[in-house]
Amino acid sequence: MKDLPNRRTTRPRVTKVPSASTEAAEVTEARQSRGARRKRETRARLLDATLRLVADKGMDCVTINDITEIADVGSGSFYNHFESKEAIFAAVFEWVFDEFADALDHLASGLSDPAEVIAVSVRHTLMRARREPVWGQLLIREGFSARILNWGLGPRLLRDGKRGIAAGRFVVADPFLCLISATGIILAGIAVELHFATSIVAATRGQTEPDWGGEKFAERTAAYVLQALGLNGEEAEKIAGLPLPMGNSEVKTG
Repeated sequence: MKDLPNRRTTRPRVTKVPSASTEAAEVTEARQSRGARRKRETRARLLDATLRLVADKGMDCVTINDITEIADVGSGSFYNHFESKEAIFAAVFEWVFDEFADALDHLASGLSDPAEVIAVSVRHTLMRARREPVWGQLLIREGFSARILNWGLGPRLLRDGKRGIAAGRFVVADPFLCLISATGIILAGIAVELHFATSIVAATRGQTEPDWGGEKFAERTAAYVLQALGLNGEEAEKIAGLPLPMGNSEVKTG
C-alpha cells in the first residue's frame, strides 16, 4: 500500500502584536508603579526629616515647614501623607520605637529566662544607638517622657520586668520602679555610646580619645541593669555575656 500524501499543511507562525489597549494598560501599570515608588520615597524622606529634627530640637520646636524644607517636599505633598504634625510624630515614634521593639520581641522569642530577655534587649538598644546616633539622640531627648514609657521599649521593659518578678528572678517590689531603673541605666548607657561615637570621629582628626565606653560596653551596661533588678554581679555578667540569639549582632528594622 502506497503511502498516502501528508495532507497536513504547515501553518505560518502568527506573531501577536500587542493591541493598543494592552499597551495602554502596560503604560498605566508602569506609571502607577513609579507613582507608588515615589510616594513611598516621599513618605520616607518626611519621616527621616522629622526624626532628625525632633532628635535635634525636640517636638515642640519643630514645624511642618521645617519638615518639608529638610525633606525637600512641598507642603501639599506633606498633607498627602499626614493630616497634621501630630500625625507624623506618631508615625515616627511607631517607626523608630515600635518596629524596633517588635524586632526585639521576635529575636528573644526563644528565650525563657526574663533576665536573658532583658540583657538581649539592652545590648541591641545600645548597639543600635552606636550605629544610628540620631535614633539614640531621640531616645535621650525624650528621656522619661510619657511617649518613651508608653511606646515601643517602655511597655516591653515593664512586661519583662513583671515576668521576672513573678518568676522570682528580679528582686524588685514595684514593676514600675523596675522599668524606671532599667530605663535610667539604658539612657545613661546610650549617652555614653553617643559620646564614644563622637570620640571616634575626634580620634580620626588627631584628637585624644577618652578611655571609656568601648569594648563590650553594651554587655557591661546589660549586666548593671540586671544587678539593679536584683541579680548578683557574677550571674549578671554571665548572662549579659551570652551569645546573642541566632548569632546576630544587629536587629534589622525598617
